[in-house]
Amino acid sequence: MLERIREGSQSPWAMIIIGLVVLSFVFAGVGSYLSSSGGTAVATVNGDEIGQNELERAYQSQRAQMESQYGEDIAAMFADENYLKQFRSNVLQSLINNKLVEQKAEEMGLRVGDDQIRQTIKDMQGFQTAGQFDNERYLAVLRQNGFSPAQFRDYLRVELTREQLTRALQASSFALDGETQRAWQLQSQIRGGRYFIVDAKNFSDSVTISVEDINSYYEQNIAVFDTQEKVNISYVTLTVDDVMKDVDVSEEEVATFYEDNKDQYRTEEERRVSHILIEFGDDKEAAEAQAEKLRQSIEQGAEFADVAKQSSDDTFSAENGGDLEYITRDMMEPAFEEAAFNLEEGQVSEVVETEFGYHIIKLTDIKPEEVTELAEVEEKVRETLLNDKAMERFYDLRSRMDEVAFEMPETLDDVAGIANQPIEETGMFTRAEAPDVMSNPAVLNAAFSAEQVEDRMNSEVIELDNETVMVLRVKAHEPQRTRELAEVKEQIERQLKAERLQEAAANWAQDAVAKLNAGEDISSMLEQYGLSWQDAESVSRGQSQLPRNLVQTLFSLSDQEGEKAGSAKLASGNVGVIELQNIQQAEAPDEELASTIRQRLGAAYGQSAYQSFINGLREDAEIEVLNQ
Repeated sequence: MLERIREGSQSPWAMIIIGLVVLSFVFAGVGSYLSSSGGTAVATVNGDEIGQNELERAYQSQRAQMESQYGEDIAAMFADENYLKQFRSNVLQSLINNKLVEQKAEEMGLRVGDDQIRQTIKDMQGFQTAGQFDNERYLAVLRQNGFSPAQFRDYLRVELTREQLTRALQASSFALDGETQRAWQLQSQIRGGRYFIVDAKNFSDSVTISVEDINSYYEQNIAVFDTQEKVNISYVTLTVDDVMKDVDVSEEEVATFYEDNKDQYRTEEERRVSHILIEFGDDKEAAEAQAEKLRQSIEQGAEFADVAKQSSDDTFSAENGGDLEYITRDMMEPAFEEAAFNLEEGQVSEVVETEFGYHIIKLTDIKPEEVTELAEVEEKVRETLLNDKAMERFYDLRSRMDEVAFEMPETLDDVAGIANQPIEETGMFTRAEAPDVMSNPAVLNAAFSAEQVEDRMNSEVIELDNETVMVLRVKAHEPQRTRELAEVKEQIERQLKAERLQEAAANWAQDAVAKLNAGEDISSMLEQYGLSWQDAESVSRGQSQLPRNLVQTLFSLSDQEGEKAGSAKLASGNVGVIELQNIQQAEAPDEELASTIRQRLGAAYGQSAYQSFINGLREDAEIEVLNQ
């Protein structure tokens, strides 16, 4: 049974799939992946269906991963119907891509060997205890999900085969030494030059803004002048910590709880067992006869550990003489457990049949049951009781708050009195700029709901988390509206003037650049506005002293005649002119750095190649997306 799941490849790509599979255990369970896609088909790929269940599992898995990584911040995004629709569509497209790669791998005859399957499972953290593969943990996880090792092995074979093709495509891309050197030179190049910045205000005399300009801008950009809806919220919150100070636990309660829950402080009996496994194979009777023969040889004096090493089909435990470490009740198959817990220390069982095959079991050690004394757990019991009492009171107050919020909906005073908490106020805010206390999606939705805004009544109790609740009401509301032209006229005028001033400055700068590239002197132009050249020495691509646009312009210039100067509009509203004077090439990178650059370029080329491969498969495939 387990011998087929141990030896194998140590390749890096095998480790990548390990992470994927472990996440699959956490978020969806092995069963969901091993079962058929089921349900109504949502897409067909060259005749192969992708089922609704398969899409739902993939969606839930990816969503759970995002929620685990980003926390509550992602909840608001999933509350957006458009985002949710796009997210599900992207998940489906990924499934389609995976199906195409899987089909291509099968067409090419790619296959992952048993050795690689074994080693992959052995390396998976989900099957390890203290950094070592745990055979019983492995069996327990599969058993909990209702699948045999053979089914899980088949699933891994499909995933690893698909990944084999993916990695082969990406690994086939590489960067040449010349490309590596060129990339380094461009990245690390240092440039020097001189520059000046012309103030756009110098061109004020040439810019006028008419009433028609303002009206036209307002009409063409009217959506820009929409105000966002605003609310001012009054609210009362209650947490478990708020009520914790009002509860107490007596010594008698601690003692009673301990006696009533003594099993919690009882350590189960543990038994260390070894076993020899003979799998059924194609001939169940022959397997049973072989197991009986091995048991008799042990009875006649053969060392159990030696027989296990030579004959057990469970090669994981066979390496250690069949040792399975310590087990407790409910860890093993019922028949295995019954036999193990009826043995005396050192005793060997009769042949025992389970779904995995025939076992011969030896009991090697017993750790008897132990009960932890009250003195050792008293504080822990007290904390448990305090928390239980606080939670009970919390839920009682929550229920009463909900009732009063409904019965007396026009004021929060009674709700605050029950919670013994103050009424707080947010001040006016928009949905996009909500204060932290309002950032919970449920709270935010209630605060801006039509019911709350129009009726100005208390909300029902809103659960922020398992230990925090809130009741709120809208105290003030400003609806969304489009500001009148009179309100924004000055704003438009300032904006139009700034844009036209910069445009005038840019035109002047372009004239200066044209003269510089033609080899003409522009001293008179600089004198006109009191400008002078500034040195720009040792400028790198990441340099932060010069304006970013000016740095980009400098690195876009050539040291050829007629291409040395350029201009750029700056975020300040002004315009800069810069002239390239020298280029300093960096020394060749050392081998370690060159290797890093080569790997990055290769990875980028590989990703591009893989995407091109997928695009090619999609072009040649018959893909039909059905109802989702």
